[in-house]
Amino acid sequence: MVRNILLLLIIYILPFQVMGEDYYCFRVYLKDKGDTLYSVDQPEAFLSKTAIELRSKTSIPIDKSDFPISPACMDELKSTGAKVVVDSKWFSTVVMESADSTVAERLCKLPNVDSVKWVWKGEHKAILDSVVDQISSYPSDLRLNNKYGYALQQIKMLNGVNLHKSGFEGEGMRVAVIDAGFRNIDKIAAYNKMHIIGTHNVVCPNESVYVGDEHGAKVLSCMAADLPGYMVGTAPKASYLLIKSEDSNSEYPIEEDFWAAAAEYADSVGVNVITSSLGYYAFDSEKMSYHHSDLNGQTAQISRAANMAASKGILVFCSAGNEGNGDWEKITFPADAEEVYTVGSVDEKKKRSNFSSVGLTSDGRIKPDGMALGTNSCVIDPTGEITYPNGTSFSTPILAGMGICLWQALPWLSNKDIISLLHRVSSQYNHPDAERGYGIPDIYKAYKWGLKDGKQRLHRKG
Repeated sequence: MVRNILLLLIIYILPFQVMGEDYYCFRVYLKDKGDTLYSVDQPEAFLSKTAIELRSKTSIPIDKSDFPISPACMDELKSTGAKVVVDSKWFSTVVMESADSTVAERLCKLPNVDSVKWVWKGEHKAILDSVVDQISSYPSDLRLNNKYGYALQQIKMLNGVNLHKSGFEGEGMRVAVIDAGFRNIDKIAAYNKMHIIGTHNVVCPNESVYVGDEHGAKVLSCMAADLPGYMVGTAPKASYLLIKSEDSNSEYPIEEDFWAAAAEYADSVGVNVITSSLGYYAFDSEKMSYHHSDLNGQTAQISRAANMAASKGILVFCSAGNEGNGDWEKITFPADAEEVYTVGSVDEKKKRSNFSSVGLTSDGRIKPDGMALGTNSCVIDPTGEITYPNGTSFSTPILAGMGICLWQALPWLSNKDIISLLHRVSSQYNHPDAERGYGIPDIYKAYKWGLKDGKQRLHRKG
C-alpha cells in the first residue's frame, strides 16, 4: 500500500520533469542495510576512538544502528543512474539525486527498497563564492569594564556567572553546532582562542563552512566568543565541531536528511552536546508541509534523528522556533522530540518574546523545556561587530552553553539527568505551561543541587 501511494506521488510530479536545470532528490527507504562485515566487537571501523570512549563512559551500547549501509547496497542504488547525496545509517535511508524524475520508479523496483519519497526539486547545487566582508579587528563599540561586555545580561539571567567563577567554562566538553553556515569564523578576533575540533559540510562537502550563510556564526558567538570587555559567551572554553546542514537556497524535506546526517557524523566523531538553531514545518511545496498533529516527536525524520542522538548519550538542545506570532504559532521540528531540551525566548523583563513558538506537543508534552534571552540578544556578526538580533536561534545557544558548563561540573550525570535537573531549577517547575515550559533555569542552583545529590550518592555508597 505504501509503495502504491508513493508511486502516485511520483506520477504527480512527472509533469515537472526536467525543464532546463531541474534535478530531483528522492529518499529511499531500505528494507535493511545489506550484508555487512561490521561488528560490534570492532567499533573502530565505524566510530572514532573518542566516540567509543564516550559510549563506554556513559554505558551506551554500540549496536547495529551504528553500522554504515553496505557498499553493495549503495552500488545497487547507483545502478539506476542516480547519484547518492546523503544517507542515514540510523534509519537505513539514502537520498538519491537525478535529473530524471522517473528514476524513482527504477529505485522502487529494487529488491531491497521498501519505498521512495520525493524530498527535493531544484537547480543543481553549485559551490558558492566566498562573500568578501570588511572585517573589524575589534568591535567598534566601547570596551566595557566587565568580563562579559555587552553579553552580561544574557548570562546573568541564567545565574551562570557564578558557575564560570567556580571554574566551569566548558573546558573538555565537545560540542557540535549544527547550523546553516559559519561565515568568517576563521577570521574574527573573538574566536582566536576557540578550540575547533573539526568542520563538516553535509550539503556541499567540497565547500568550506566559513563561507556563505552567516546564521551559524551569530549562533556560535553566543557560546564561543571570548573577547573580554566586548563579549564572552556562555561556554568559551568548550571544543567545537561546526557542521553545516541547512541548504539556504530552498526549503524541502531533504533538510531533515541533512540534519540527520549531521547528527550521525557528530555522534561518530564523539561529542557530548549537540546544539541546533534550525527548525522546519513548511516547505516550498505546500503538499510536503507538516500539520500540528505531526508534533508528536515520532513523525518527522528530523525529530526521530534528534531522539536517536539523545539515545546515544548526547545532550541535545534545539530552538523552539520563531512562529509564535504567525499562523503556525507552534514549535517547529525537531523541537517536538521528547529527549531533547527545547529552548524558547524571553525579553529582558523575562516575558515570553511574542515570536517565540509555543507548545504543547500534539501528544500533550511540555514544550518548550526552558527559556533564555532571545530578544535583543548580544551576538557577534560575520564582520566582527556586536549586534542585537531577535530569535530562539540565539536563546538556544545561550542556554546550551550553560548546559555544557553544568555537565562539565557534574560529569557523573547522564544527558537525561542534566535535562531533569534543568527542569527542577527552573522558575515555573511547579506550574509549567505551553508558552514558557518550565521557565528560566537557575544554572548555579542546578550546580549546587547536583553537587549535593552527588555527595549524598557517595555517602550512601560509603
